[in-house]
Amino acid sequence: MNEEFKFNIGDEAVKTIIDLRDQEPGEKEYALFLQIDGVHGNQFTYDLSFLDINQARSDDKRVDFGELPVIIASKDVEKFDGASLDMSEDPDAPGLTMDNPNTPSPAMIGNPADLPELKGELAEKVQAVLETQINPAIASHGGAATLIGVEGNDIYLRLGGGCQGCGMAQVTLTQGIEASLREAVPEIGNIIDATDHAAGDNPYFASH
Repeated sequence: MNEEFKFNIGDEAVKTIIDLRDQEPGEKEYALFLQIDGVHGNQFTYDLSFLDINQARSDDKRVDFGELPVIIASKDVEKFDGASLDMSEDPDAPGLTMDNPNTPSPAMIGNPADLPELKGELAEKVQAVLETQINPAIASHGGAATLIGVEGNDIYLRLGGGCQGCGMAQVTLTQGIEASLREAVPEIGNIIDATDHAAGDNPYFASH
């Protein structure tokens, strides 16, 4: 990664995050951990959590904002370049908001019929794991996971059937599918959920 990397957090957001961090139990030194966990529309969605700074990977990116260390997942560093995190000015949607000039590849959020043909060793490995391990396991829920794109080491998955529109779909992807894929294919970078969850007609778990 070059030395030009830029990421910023506004002063008010830093104060808010530090206040939240100070409520964490124990005496560990916590950093704000940032990674991309999906796609909504034509924007990335983000996972913000607190991480024991000693558990950060050596290839993660660390940026300090005063007393707040920030760790950016190594797989997503380029996608956070030029982004900024601040407090929302929208009174109807208070909280933290990310302003990011980087967006997902248009092919990954368009019509599946428009996607480039999936080729290469990584795509073949992922498809094999989906077909032999993951889809048989979630078939009992009427669901299926499909690889719709590969971009570098990042993969884009779409959940169909009972998983689409499922209130637990993100949990299913994060805890089950992602864990199985990473164990079988450790070179995977980011696993992005490109499902249109709002389109599900018959979710296995109804969300209210």
